[in-house]
Amino acid sequence: MLIMAKLDDLIDWFGNKNKVIIALSGGVDSALVAYAAFQKLGHSAIAVTADYKTLSKEELETAKQICSEIGIRQILLDYDELQNEEFVKNASDRCFHCRMELGDHLITLANEHDVKFIVDGTNLDDLGDYRPGIEALKRNGIRSPLVETNFTKNEIRRTAKLIGLSVYDKPSNSCLASRIPWGQRVTTEKLTRIELGETIVKQITNLKQVRVRDLDGIAKIEVDKDRISVFEDNILAEITNKLKLIGFLSVQIDSEGYRPGKINVITD
Repeated sequence: MLIMAKLDDLIDWFGNKNKVIIALSGGVDSALVAYAAFQKLGHSAIAVTADYKTLSKEELETAKQICSEIGIRQILLDYDELQNEEFVKNASDRCFHCRMELGDHLITLANEHDVKFIVDGTNLDDLGDYRPGIEALKRNGIRSPLVETNFTKNEIRRTAKLIGLSVYDKPSNSCLASRIPWGQRVTTEKLTRIELGETIVKQITNLKQVRVRDLDGIAKIEVDKDRISVFEDNILAEITNKLKLIGFLSVQIDSEGYRPGKINVITD
């Protein structure tokens, strides 16, 4: 089977690496990398999750679950990227500054554990998007085994399902700051209400893919276009009331549906 042959290639990629650190989020891409590394290196593979202010609690718990399923050791990096003014001002290169700072922390940790290789979950499909964070990781010498072994997102999901990773069908996610348009500052208040807002919408609608964009206090909810009909009048009224209680001024449903990075054409 082609997929299993590709998995073998991914596992073999780690064959000449004595110890590695995997930058592990709560997503399927880095989960597959961590799985492959652990298969080849065992406890010489270390998963590192950055528990920073823009990571939702849901993503953190998923990352912990992934490590438990694989059996891999996990280290949590705890720091506050809101102390980084280049990040907080939220220009179009926000992700670059975020990933440069993450890279610095990963390199420091690697030196402490005598690790020469740091890897992430970037895949072939990621290379077609505007992702300044990828450039930052490259500058820090962080490698991408899924790119080097030619994995697409679809192949990653299929492989993850075959090996039994529970996140194989988990919707793609991004940091909470991505819900704030470029040019509008990232604050603790905004991040908190965004995270709570998405939790509320998910609980009321039972939808998995939800974005609550914070447009200067206006909550703009994005879901897959074919699921917009779930927002009947009574459902929308309940969501609106609860989102106003946590600090939003008003609530809108995006009639065009969810699309990654949509608000980042807004620069104010």
